[in-house]
Amino acid sequence: MQKIKISPSILSADFSQLSLEIKKLEDAGADMIHVDVMDGHFVPNLTIGPPVIKSLRKHTNLIFDVHLMISPVHKYIESFSNAGADIITFHPEATESMHETIGLVKELKKKVGVSLNPQTPIDLVKDFLDKIDLVLVMSVHPGFGGQKFMPEVLSKIEDLSKLKKEKKLAFDIEVDGGIDFDNSKLVKKAGANILVSGTTIFKNNNGDIKKNIDALRTG
Repeated sequence: MQKIKISPSILSADFSQLSLEIKKLEDAGADMIHVDVMDGHFVPNLTIGPPVIKSLRKHTNLIFDVHLMISPVHKYIESFSNAGADIITFHPEATESMHETIGLVKELKKKVGVSLNPQTPIDLVKDFLDKIDLVLVMSVHPGFGGQKFMPEVLSKIEDLSKLKKEKKLAFDIEVDGGIDFDNSKLVKKAGANILVSGTTIFKNNNGDIKKNIDALRTG
């Protein structure tokens, strides 16, 4: 059984106390911190940029799992790298050259991920699976927190898992969007090994973050 990692999304945290919220996540056993970056252009919402990531970097040694929902993404990669991102994930639709953007992230000595929206076919990433570290499968439409999980993406996770085994590759399969204690079982069974969750981790069980993280990981 592959190790399941939990990447809590700080989109659901108290933004007035982000450093304290991250400390709570670290103490509760989170494997990494998922940072959603939205530009109000690629997706219809605005969140945080490099200065906030840089200010948070000194408060934890946890991996910063940075999901860039911005376009054009290529010219901002270096700024997020310098701010302290450890994994930089972008969307195929947000770059003119997958090859160049992947290459830039690698040059900066960061792990690189590619994110697939619910409607984005695996074909866009198939030829790059041996060059990337992570595929982020969106199980909601990106841009807003609190949406309901879309079960139709389970087949995409299964297909990626099958390709991973067939080609003997090592990329992680991460899933983000509406993850709760029930559908987390389905995505793990389908082949995902990293779960992103915001609302479930911060709000369930009267905000018992450790209990929620443990339940997502082992449930």
